[in-house]
Amino acid sequence: MSLYLCVDCGGTKTSAVICDANGNIVGRAPGGPSNLTYLALEAYLSAVKEAVGNALRTTVSPPSAAPIPLPPIGTSPFAAAWFGVSGADSPSAITSITPSLSQLLGIPIGPNLIVANDTHLLAAPVRMYSDVTNAVAVIAGTGSIAVSFKEEGNTIKELGRIGGWGWILGDEGGGFDVGREAIRQMLLENDRASVMSAPPKPSVLRERVLQRLGVNNVMEILTEVYSPDPNPALTAENAISPRQMPREKRLSTLSPLVFTAAFDDGDELASSILKSCASMLVSEIALLLGEPTDEAPRLTLAQSSVISFGGSLVGIEKYRNLILDGLASRGHVFRRVEFINDAAAGGAIGLAASFKV
Repeated sequence: MSLYLCVDCGGTKTSAVICDANGNIVGRAPGGPSNLTYLALEAYLSAVKEAVGNALRTTVSPPSAAPIPLPPIGTSPFAAAWFGVSGADSPSAITSITPSLSQLLGIPIGPNLIVANDTHLLAAPVRMYSDVTNAVAVIAGTGSIAVSFKEEGNTIKELGRIGGWGWILGDEGGGFDVGREAIRQMLLENDRASVMSAPPKPSVLRERVLQRLGVNNVMEILTEVYSPDPNPALTAENAISPRQMPREKRLSTLSPLVFTAAFDDGDELASSILKSCASMLVSEIALLLGEPTDEAPRLTLAQSSVISFGGSLVGIEKYRNLILDGLASRGHVFRRVEFINDAAAGGAIGLAASFKV
């Protein structure tokens, strides 16, 4: 059986999906985080190997009790594979992992092994509609990035990109940014109150953040944020307290509190935070948009494009609408809007179709 594999490598998890030649999904499995920016090659390959090995064992009936060993013994079960890798932001980054992926899967380096940034998995909807020629892929999960594409014949060509710089330099509108902005706005409220006659307005978000961080007042947050990173063996998943998390995770794991407070409780502070983060992401996406000119020939006209969202945060419709409304206020109204809930599945199906004669 010829199998087609797509692996979506993200900052929170890895998703591996396997299709047969007819585009039927025959196997799938998750794995740990696999953002190339934050991991050494060995750790990245370990996450991929876990996900792909577990996905392979579900392709047989009954499923194998143990993951299928990789590299494969003998002929590779895969006819082709497509990796969408968060953090693969340069040719050198892609070159650094491609030989190892080739060896892991038993697929020679070449057209049957595609390695690209994870946004490329979201460009597929440009082929779904006859009334669009371009796609803008927007990922907002743990981090954020936006990339524009144009369909040219049977290929999808990357035009421009913005973001994907990681939590220290960017990730506007992503989970880390939401958590950071929550802390910033809480601190700013506290500072304003120091010269006012009344304390800040009550906020369910403020109380929940203080409780999560295990502190009694806002200024104590700084110690929790800036405490050194813990032993690398500890992760956000098995940490007992925020101090046992890496500093980036201490903030990014606050984002669910913000979304719940804003959209379920109507908390004013939380709503302000999400509007600010969405606005920052809108400003970045807008840099890709406009009427192409001689000076900027790779701009994308929203009216003839599909905007394709992926990632946990933009999976929340109200947050997605904040972004779309912000773009519309700047004159960028997209002809089509898509949310890709399962980029790996769409990639695997599309990969199989591209090899079908």
